[in-house]
Amino acid sequence: QVQLVESGGGLVQAGGSLRLSCAASGRTFGSYAMGWFRQAPGKEREFVAVISWSGGSTYYADSVKGRFTISRDNAKNTVYLQMNSLKPEDTAVYYCAADRLGIARKTTSQSGYDYWGQGTQVTVSS
Repeated sequence: QVQLVESGGGLVQAGGSLRLSCAASGRTFGSYAMGWFRQAPGKEREFVAVISWSGGSTYYADSVKGRFTISRDNAKNTVYLQMNSLKPEDTAVYYCAADRLGIARKTTSQSGYDYWGQGTQVTVSS
């Protein structure tokens, strides 16, 4: 079992930055690929980014490429999402998820993720 807890959300002005964290329990964190997803009001949850178990491979949604960076620290059982140049359309609840496959699959699909966090709210004002 892996339990995931997101933090770092909040209210920020357009153009600003936030760093989200996702802390994981369990000794197997280092073997999981980790993804970030988001769900805006009235919309379906969508893929944001994923990182492989080693951190050596990443994949981003086109909407965040060049602005967001996913990283991880396996010694701290934590994955991060650095969000720069935020836009109002980035407003959403952000979720992290763990994929026991371990690789950063080049897909925006939500299927295959085994564990999900409860989410953290990010609000970007214009």
